[in-house]
This record gives sequence, structure tokens and C-alpha cells, in this order.
Amino acid sequence: MATRALLSSEMLLVAVCLIVLAGCGTNNNGTQICPLNSNAGTSVCNCGTSLACRAPAYVYANGIDGNIYTFPVDLNTGGLGTPTSITGVSNSLGMAALNNQFLYVSNPAATAGGTSSINAWSINSGTGTLTSIAGSPFPLGPISLSLGLSTDNTTQTLYVADAAKIDVLKADVNGALTEIAGSPFPTFSGLFLATDSQNRYLFATNDFPPAGVEAFTINSSTGALTLVPGAPFAIGGGVGSALQVGIAVDPTGSFVYTVLESTNQVAAFSISSPSGMLTPVPGSPFVCGKTPIAVVAVGHFLYVSNAGDGTLSGYSIDSSSGVLTPLASSPFAIRTGAMTIDPSGSFLFTSGAGGMLTFSINSTSGTLTQVGSLIPFAGATALAYVQ
Repeated sequence: MATRALLSSEMLLVAVCLIVLAGCGTNNNGTQICPLNSNAGTSVCNCGTSLACRAPAYVYANGIDGNIYTFPVDLNTGGLGTPTSITGVSNSLGMAALNNQFLYVSNPAATAGGTSSINAWSINSGTGTLTSIAGSPFPLGPISLSLGLSTDNTTQTLYVADAAKIDVLKADVNGALTEIAGSPFPTFSGLFLATDSQNRYLFATNDFPPAGVEAFTINSSTGALTLVPGAPFAIGGGVGSALQVGIAVDPTGSFVYTVLESTNQVAAFSISSPSGMLTPVPGSPFVCGKTPIAVVAVGHFLYVSNAGDGTLSGYSIDSSSGVLTPLASSPFAIRTGAMTIDPSGSFLFTSGAGGMLTFSINSTSGTLTQVGSLIPFAGATALAYVQ
């Protein structure tokens, strides 16, 4: 996740960190962090020559009840605190943060004219409080159905999977959205989107036979999309069609993965640079649990939540080929739904059976260990981590 310039409140936070004595901790990757001071709502510490003060972190959840929930994150343990909530969006499949400043949620509910929209909030970096952005919700074009979202922090752009097209919206300094020239960009049946960590490419699921993945290069100035020659790239492996319910790019930007709900598989592609062309990795698609519904890539691991059998599949990613190898302890007996991760790769957050859960990720083995207790919660359709 891109790091934004220090705001005045964050500059003050750093100054406080320099002068206030408090204990520092480390996460499971050895990174020094500051404990969260719940009274002040800020993190304060003195780490000497290794000062590593960090802003507070939050997990946002689009609840199945149509509310947006804000869970504070304990920076030492990854545990989640008691959430607050505001009225949000029902049945949304897309939530994304832009530069940790703005939160966007797709609203698929169409008006009489067939127009859906994007709801938008600014994020208070000190408290996590959400404030509706002037003009929100932002309507899309006629006959629209906003679904999955992805962001480009370089160009301040929001991408919206909108049935047979992709809407490209530019955010101004206040987070208000305006469609760029040339948008929407035509595509096939893209329901979910993912950008790579360098904001070079956008990938979209494509369920039309033969099942495949769309690939676009991103204009580094405008955020405009150009279809990669050869797209869509077929999944192969005898998969003629498949309901793809999630897509993710590994942190190195070398591989893209999509889960196939109808065939209980994970398809994997290597990304050619600078063209953005995709090639199926050897052995793809790979077997996962029953009815996979979400996927995340963190470090050199990939995790897939399987709704049909109440498990979570974990894999190691071969750094050269992108081949997936099941972890020794996979599948985990963990019933999960929507998932998100922290940028350091230390924790996985999920909306599980009856509540929210945090798991620490062993950086060597990929093994998941539950942190704290389950927080009762009805469930979420989408999650986002912001810090």
C-alpha cells in the first residue's frame, strides 16, 4: 500500500513519538512498532535510534446489514478492538481505500434509470472516523452495476467493475470522484479487479467462455486503461467457463491469481513486463477447497477462503515460476469469508463464522495462528485495511 505524505496531524504524531517515553514492540517479521495508546487515540513511543512510530490502523468492513464498521487494530498483536459503525451500503462487493485517505464502497443498487453509484468517505487518520465526502454517492453512467473496486495510488484513481465495462474515476484532493476522458473502458464480464503493487497493470476477472483474465496497462499520468494484446487470457486446464469470485496480484507484481468458485480451483498466471501479457503457470489451475469465495496474496503465500467446506487453503508461491504448493498444515480448519491483510504481511483479517478474526502469519511456514478471541459480528461482504 502506498505511503502518503505526512499530514499535519501525522507530523505532530512523530513529534510526540520523539519525546514521550513508552515501550516499543516488534511484529512477527521483526519490525519495530509502537503500542496503540487507546486513551489518546495515537501511538507514542521512544525507540531510540530505531524509532518507528506508526499511525493507528483500522479494518473497515462492509457489513451484511448495510452498515460500515470500523475496527481499531492493535499494532503489537494485530488484534481488533470494539467497532463503531455508520450507515453504509447493502450487498456491496467492492471496498477500497485510496492512499489511506479515502474509503470507497460500490453501491450496486440501481435507480429507476439503471444507474448505480459509489459511496465515498474521508478517513480521519487519528481516529478512523469516516465522514461522507461532498457529492457522495457518485453516480455512474446509465445501465450500470458497480461491483469490485481497485485503486491506483499513483494517479489517485478508482477503478470500478461495472458489468461489461470498467469505470475509471479520478479523485480530487477532497476525495470527490470525476470520470476521466475515455471512461468507461469496454471489457467482458469483469466482476472483480486487482492492480499490481507498482500500479502498472489492472486485471479483471472474465467469466465468459472460455474463462480468462483481462489485462490492461495503466497510464501513469492519467490512469487510463489500454487493453493488453491477446487479452482476455484463457485459464486453460480444460476450464471452459468458471465463476471467478476473487483476484489478487502477489506483492512482487510477478503473478496474478483468481479463484474459480464453480470448479474449486485457483488459476495462476505469470505477468510479462512491460507488456502485461499473461501466461498460465505450470500446473495451473490448482485444486483448493469447496466453493472458494475470496483470495489474498501476502509475502510469498496465498490464502483462499472456502465457503463450501469451512476451510482456508494456504499455499507457498514459487518466486520464479508462480507455482502454488499447499502448505504443510493446509487446509486450515478455519471458516472464513471476506479477507484482507496488513501491508507488512504479518496479519490476516477475516470475517468468519459469527465474527471477525485475526491471524498472525508465520513468515517462514505460512502457518496461521489466531490472535485473541472472535469478535461477534454478523459478517461482511468486503474488507479493507487502512493505516
